[in-house]
Amino acid sequence: MKTIASSEHSLHFPKGELSGGELVRPYECPERWDYIVQALSASGFSEPEMPSPLNLTTLGKVHHQNYLDFLATAWDLWEAQGFNGEAIPSVVPARRMQQREPEHIDGKLGFFAMAIETAITRGSYTAAISSAACAQTAALLFNNGETSAFALCRPPGHHAGLDLYGGYCFLNNAAIAAQTLLDQGATRVSILDVDFHHGNGTQDIFYTRDDVQFISLHGDPMHAFPHFLGYSDETGEGAGEGFNHNYPLLPGTAYDVWGAALKDALKKIEAYSPDVIVISLGVDTFERDPISFFKLTSDDFSRYGKLLASAAKPTLFVMEGGYAVEEIGINTCNVLSGFAS
Repeated sequence: MKTIASSEHSLHFPKGELSGGELVRPYECPERWDYIVQALSASGFSEPEMPSPLNLTTLGKVHHQNYLDFLATAWDLWEAQGFNGEAIPSVVPARRMQQREPEHIDGKLGFFAMAIETAITRGSYTAAISSAACAQTAALLFNNGETSAFALCRPPGHHAGLDLYGGYCFLNNAAIAAQTLLDQGATRVSILDVDFHHGNGTQDIFYTRDDVQFISLHGDPMHAFPHFLGYSDETGEGAGEGFNHNYPLLPGTAYDVWGAALKDALKKIEAYSPDVIVISLGVDTFERDPISFFKLTSDDFSRYGKLLASAAKPTLFVMEGGYAVEEIGINTCNVLSGFAS
């Protein structure tokens, strides 16, 4: 299994995140990438390959153009105001307020943000583009006969919607991979999100489409971020009706319950019969992850890697979350090794 990764991820390194009323060091940090690369090497995987330049046309099929323009210019606009800190919104358009993009960068940040813990820095846009390029390059490998691949994306992407960022995400890497696969001839793609948090951005992008099936196993939004999407009654709209499936799971969920949900999700994928499966691979379901409440052990990641392989479909893994830094590499490799075994 080839891995695609870019060292440009390190250009995105915010120094602060709002958490529990405090400004803390972000849980989404560069060493996450380092631990995974080290574990891949120790597990005998081939050295990561650099991505090809991103095809920007694909971005326009996944995100709205005004949002892409905002991402490309946000830091310059922030600096032009003479601000010295990292760009974090201070106001958002709540209920009964105008949903209109302001000219001032402070307003733009709030207009496009779905959460206010995610800072934009000088290198964030370059890092996000390189992360998306990893996903796209990995997707293109399937044209060359590959049946599996791993896109080591950082920053992650599954919270980034049609025109919003947050949850550490700017561009939706899994969605870009799926769109690339469709553009290269696939007729149906399934995205299976096994990150602890609901992939609200991916759901947003494909909610009215029938060429991409979206399935997410995640912490019940009554108790977990992003709180305002990810309920079981969200099943798609229009052409997308019936192609969106959510499995919200309660605090303390262990592998017996989580694995049963995964088996049911795989039945839905089998019925959909996609050409390729894209796995939004978050390993923050780990029992000691600092910002989740599931109880999967490191061995459980190997178990469900084997279960994913039972789908017998070409499979692309796209890295999302996982914040118990010491274990993120082990757990990621356990999924990939379990799948390949």
